[in-house]
Amino acid sequence: MIDDPSVPDRVDALEIRAAHHERNLDELNEVILAQWKEIDRMTRLVRRLEERLSEAEARSGRPNAPEPPPPHY
Repeated sequence: MIDDPSVPDRVDALEIRAAHHERNLDELNEVILAQWKEIDRMTRLVRRLEERLSEAEARSGRPNAPEPPPPHY
């Protein structure tokens, strides 16, 4: 079986496939890391916007009050 000429070729093919898979995993990990950074940035932004909204509602004295309809109704 070791004398079979196809064995080294098959091993080479498997090593090439493993290298491609490893590179793909590295690329996917980079994408996931970038997405987590973006999610974290957007989460912080939403928190800041919620705080600003709460402050604006507190200043107006009307938390969660519905807006009156426009004058043409």
